[in-house]
Formats: sequence, C-alpha cells, structure tokens
Amino acid sequence: MFAPQVIQGRWLGAEDLEALQRLIAEHPHWSRRRLSIELCEALNWRTASGQLKDMSARLLLNKLAERGFIKLPPRQRGGGRQILRALSEPELFSLSAGGADLIEGPLRALQPLEVIPVEPRTTQANAFICHLAQHHYLGYEQPVGEHLKYIVWATGRPIACMAWSSAPRHLGCRDRFIGWSPEARRRNIRFIAYNTRFLIVPWVEVPHLASHILGRIARVVSTDWEDLYKHPIYFLETFVDPERFRGTCYYAANWQLLGETTGRGKDDQTKRPNRSIKQMLGYPLTPRFRELLEQV
Repeated sequence: MFAPQVIQGRWLGAEDLEALQRLIAEHPHWSRRRLSIELCEALNWRTASGQLKDMSARLLLNKLAERGFIKLPPRQRGGGRQILRALSEPELFSLSAGGADLIEGPLRALQPLEVIPVEPRTTQANAFICHLAQHHYLGYEQPVGEHLKYIVWATGRPIACMAWSSAPRHLGCRDRFIGWSPEARRRNIRFIAYNTRFLIVPWVEVPHLASHILGRIARVVSTDWEDLYKHPIYFLETFVDPERFRGTCYYAANWQLLGETTGRGKDDQTKRPNRSIKQMLGYPLTPRFRELLEQV
C-alpha cells in the first residue's frame, strides 16, 4: 500500500503513482530518461529557469523502484551511473538544484575566471556531470572517442561547463565550407572539434559571459587536445537549434553560420527529415585551416 509522501523533494500522491504505473505499462520500450522527462512534463517539475528537472525525476523513479512500487525498464548505455554518483555528493547536489545565490553584475566583477580541463573521477568531473544533468536541456551523456570537458569557476564557485568531442563525419554545409575532398575529410576529420554542450548555470546572469568563455576556451582547446591526443585542432563547430536559441554568444565570439542540417540524421535511410533542422556554426582556429584540412 502506497502512502502519499514527499520523495526527492516532491509530494507524490496515490493518483500520481497510479498514473506513473500506467505510463510505464503503456510504454514498455521507453528509456528511463524518456520516462523521467514525461514525468516532469506531467508534474510541471521545472527549475527556476524553466528547465525540466529530469535528473531529479530519475532519482525519484529509482527510489520508487527500490521500494517495489514500480518496475523500471533495463538501463540503456549512457552516463546514468555517473550522474547518480555525482548527485550523491550533497554539496554538488545542493548547487545543481539551484541552491546557490544569484551571481549578477558586470563581467569584470567575476574576474579572474578559472578555466579548468576536467579530469575523470574527480570533484571537477562530478560537478560537471551534476550541472549538465540538472540544467542542460539535453542532459548529460558520457562522450565516446576523443573529447574534452571544461568547467569554469569564479568567486570560488562553478559557473559554466563546456564539452567538446570528435566531429561528425558527414555534414554537407561544413564540408562545402571547407571544400575538402572525401579522402581529405577521412584523413583530417580528427582535426575538428565539435562543441556538444555549453551551459551557463541558471543562477549566473552576467552580460557577455558566454561569448567571453567561448573566446577563452578557443585559445586553449587545440593545445589541450594535443596534450591528450597528440594532434592539434584547426576548426571548431557546433549546432544551434533555432527553435530554442539564437546563437547570440557564438556570433558575438566571431563564429560564423555555415548552413543548416538536413534534419535526417547520420543513419537515415528514408531521405526525409525526421528531426529538427539545426543551424551549423564554425570557428577557424588558424587562418590556414583550409590548407591544413585539405591535405591528403
């Protein structure tokens, strides 16, 4: 028998539990992340900035499953265990949940910023995972292949996170902008880094901070990448969802629009759009980027 109670900071009644049980029964193939998002939507469970608190919902689902009230689908490959481990640190969880005081004012008041490459299994790594899981609309996913993570600190507190990974192999607008051949792309794609996540934590409201961080990291990412993977980076790229964002901070940091995606994804077999169309932005790290990337 389920008694109405507060779980993971949220009041849950018997009707809520019954609705959740029906949701799981009706969608047995949904992932735990999909369930947590649907739960947030149903309960209107959001942060002060309006982001879904899907990681808190994931923890609530786990607690209900541990107590025998629901049966969750099998875990799918991803960063779930890392997220739960990171959120188990009370101090980090308090910050990620929005318990920090608002930071506002001019950018100079935050100086000096400390931009730190994130090493695995450290407090920095846990803070990085925690913030993205709680506050980025795409959540946190453990990257595969070559990648770099940065966390930015100011006044003794984390204020931003940025993740980079290996670039997608086939992107028409990017490939046309560079002008390389298929063979050059195959050999040199490793010299491009893709900005997969960029988060300013929601309790920071400082004008020009995002573009400043982009500029700071652009000056060090190639060197840091070479330290790890023994080769530099010549070009940076990212996607912007125009239904959500305008990409203002990228344009302010002198990134340029390369074009739009087709909306079909890398594994498409139908040649029809099956996802939202994104704008693609790029940033050369050297004036010689075309010469270097076109080499065969």
